[in-house]
Amino acid sequence: MSGCEDSYWVEKGVRALVEDFMAVTPADQVLITADTGTDAGLVRAVLDCVRRAGAQGMAVMLGQVPYQGALADPYLPGLLAGAARQCTVWLDFTFPYLAGCRIHDEAMKAGGCRYLLGGDMSPQGVARLFGRVDLDDYFAASAAFDQMIARSVKKRVRIADPYGTDVSFILAEPGLAKPRRADKPGVYVAPGTCAFFPELESVRGRIVLKAVFHEYYTKLEDDLAIEVDGRIQGVAGAPKDRVTLDRALRRAGGGQYGYVIHFTYGLSPAARLTGGSFIEDARELGNNAVGMGMPWWEPGGGENHPDGVLRRQSIWVEDEQIVDDGIIVGPPALRQAADRLRPLA
Repeated sequence: MSGCEDSYWVEKGVRALVEDFMAVTPADQVLITADTGTDAGLVRAVLDCVRRAGAQGMAVMLGQVPYQGALADPYLPGLLAGAARQCTVWLDFTFPYLAGCRIHDEAMKAGGCRYLLGGDMSPQGVARLFGRVDLDDYFAASAAFDQMIARSVKKRVRIADPYGTDVSFILAEPGLAKPRRADKPGVYVAPGTCAFFPELESVRGRIVLKAVFHEYYTKLEDDLAIEVDGRIQGVAGAPKDRVTLDRALRRAGGGQYGYVIHFTYGLSPAARLTGGSFIEDARELGNNAVGMGMPWWEPGGGENHPDGVLRRQSIWVEDEQIVDDGIIVGPPALRQAADRLRPLA
């Protein structure tokens, strides 16, 4: 792809993010948070787009925090709280991200802010996740997946992959819906993942990770294997990332191992496994971002958890196969909606 073509898709993606998905209007006050690891060109492009939409915007550069969520609190300047209180749209491109920190929680409780967890997306990631996708077709397929999950509550789900993952659990009630546009206050994530939640104590089996966000995000040279029997029982693999993940799991669990708290299905037709962006890699077709730690409704839970990425997952609900080697194969309505997804050319 030439530089000219690349610039076209980045601009298209930024406009789709700001004007379409986040529904920014001249009435909005937009806060953009970035850190020393964020691509400066992306921040400039987003801020320029906010201004072209007629809204008032401000970009704030922070030092990169060592942990996400509430664990970031000691590292954040108090000055940020004033901006977060007054904004109506908050586009967060920090990583580790700020969702779950005290300033973020207070802004959400105030009820006037639409927050996007943009994380570590690159300009090219924004191009692929927002620009090279027909968002109407994507959200139709995402809604079909969510409807299938809602019909399957209390049923047994099994996930396996070619690398040794084989895990099962009882499906819990679905989480929050993901609307087509972020036009109401609340927390939003980039399109591309369909989340589903287990009954925590029901998870049994082995999960093999190909990439992990423990204290930073990294594509693994050697797999990490998580053993689960209700709670996480142990981590096996090469020392460096095993030790780091063990430390992150114990930090998230208040000194002990916690649970597997969510699974996902990557549904973006244009996302790629970059090895450098957790947000995009989790959305590559067929991938699964597995959240570990404590549930958000318990103290110390929520966003204070590590995530691992597994690839080429197959999914069964009871005896019906839903996904085969990363590709949706049923039921028919879901398969038809997923078949319409293609990267825009």
